[in-house]
Amino acid sequence: MESGSGYIGPFTTEITLTYRKVFTNIGNAYNPITGIFTAPLKGAYMFRISVYGHGGTAATADIYKNGKQVVIAHDNRPQNDLNSSNGVVLILEVGDVVYVRLWSGRRIFDSQNNHNTFSGYLLFPLK
Repeated sequence: MESGSGYIGPFTTEITLTYRKVFTNIGNAYNPITGIFTAPLKGAYMFRISVYGHGGTAATADIYKNGKQVVIAHDNRPQNDLNSSNGVVLILEVGDVVYVRLWSGRRIFDSQNNHNTFSGYLLFPLK
């Protein structure tokens, strides 16, 4: 969220999440308008997501690479806080894209505390 706090979702279709609070974006490979990271170099990259929500509606999101689901972060309970995270190392070519999708019918809650995050960084460049 750009400011304040509240729910994102649920929606009737999956959506690509956009993270407006960008802590570091060296080289501007992450686009905060589209929510898409585009690999500037061939290499091994580490990506992580965290999701946070409130019980009653599940909090579920996936990391996608080039249109294909890679890993999921999911929690579902009838009440109380929901928390989940996941990560993956991906081999990317220049121009490959990585992003996070919120499942349809699911929701997350966010505030100025930045409960929901998406991060990625280059571990090792490849030739």
